[in-house]
Amino acid sequence: MNFNNIFILFFFYGCFISCHSAVIVNNNQSQNAAIRPRVKIIPGADQTEKYMSYLKGKKIGMLVNQTSTIGNKLSVDSLQKLGVKIVSIFGPEHGFRGNASNGAIVNDEIDAKTGIPIISLYGKKRKPSKEDMDAIDLMIFDVQDVGCRFYTKINTLCEIMEACAENGKELMIFDRPNPNGYVDGPILDMNLKSGIGRFPIPITHGMTLGEFAQMINGQGWLPNKAQCKLNIIKVANYSHDMPYTLPVPPSPNLNTQQSVLLYPSLCLFEGTIISQGRGTYMPFTVLGNPDLKGQYTFSFTPVGIQGMSETPLHQDKACYGIDFRNHDAEKIRRSGRIYLSPLFEMYKAYPYKEKFFDFTQSKQMGNFDKLAGTKDLKQQIVNGVAVEDIRKSWEPGLSQYKEMRKQYLLYP
Repeated sequence: MNFNNIFILFFFYGCFISCHSAVIVNNNQSQNAAIRPRVKIIPGADQTEKYMSYLKGKKIGMLVNQTSTIGNKLSVDSLQKLGVKIVSIFGPEHGFRGNASNGAIVNDEIDAKTGIPIISLYGKKRKPSKEDMDAIDLMIFDVQDVGCRFYTKINTLCEIMEACAENGKELMIFDRPNPNGYVDGPILDMNLKSGIGRFPIPITHGMTLGEFAQMINGQGWLPNKAQCKLNIIKVANYSHDMPYTLPVPPSPNLNTQQSVLLYPSLCLFEGTIISQGRGTYMPFTVLGNPDLKGQYTFSFTPVGIQGMSETPLHQDKACYGIDFRNHDAEKIRRSGRIYLSPLFEMYKAYPYKEKFFDFTQSKQMGNFDKLAGTKDLKQQIVNGVAVEDIRKSWEPGLSQYKEMRKQYLLYP
């Protein structure tokens, strides 16, 4: 073989290796692109260029808590430093600084850092008064939601919208991503309407608060079908299927990303005799009960913790059960399905079946039917109905909700 032939062979071999490598690189890039967003998600609050000129010269009220940030600083502090005239801070459940326990009464006070009056909406009243609204030109709503029907931020949003509509004030929403952006669960039976279920929506509603505000208006859920004027500062570079790790814990008992992702599934246990870890530093990532000793090796002991849970279920008693801290919670989010298997496992394991859904054992226990939004799920668990058959029973309501939801979406 002469030199020219050898050269040609090496030339084509080199092209083959180069092309093959390029295919591998491109495949890896495609896989990585599917795993990670190509661009950074930017919450509405961080896009100051979109709203600062609009706030100039106005007296501002802000419904905020510890999740209301611009960068790594509270939005109240940042906007006040930029010259925005904030005359009132309105605090939701857990308070402005997010350090009040679940369900605890929060009182009015003066913020020590800014000197701005803090008006509690989780004490003597649930929505701003006419006097509160007369003092402002514009209300800003900026809190992080977790996408669940029984998480009270959507109730607070509705109450703020009601106050704005009644008093002719505009509501600006700094929108934030929904970490549980999927849609699943039974639609709330409105005969079970309560503080943990106010709207005819599934357990995970699949919307940001900006989108949910549009649904409140569009579905006529305000009294007398009143309309609230909305100005939504959208999240940039976001879609509902994107993973989003919350930079700040949304409440004392959702103190990790793992707990946030497990919350739609494990919160249902608040209607049972099973502890979800309140009274520990790992709430909503563990399940247990003292009567399960011998059936499980993992255990935890709830104690009173100031600012989290002062009198938890099964306080000072060793609870035996399941540790979900290393569970693939992100897989649950990707699947778009609430994780029902633990309910069946715990019910099967618990020896005193008649007490499992007993609401009288402790003041901390919720009503399972109100949490589930239906009276059927409890009986389905007792009867051992297959998970897929349970999901079928959520139709056609779930599909109808998904279709209705489309008209209010701001993001794909």
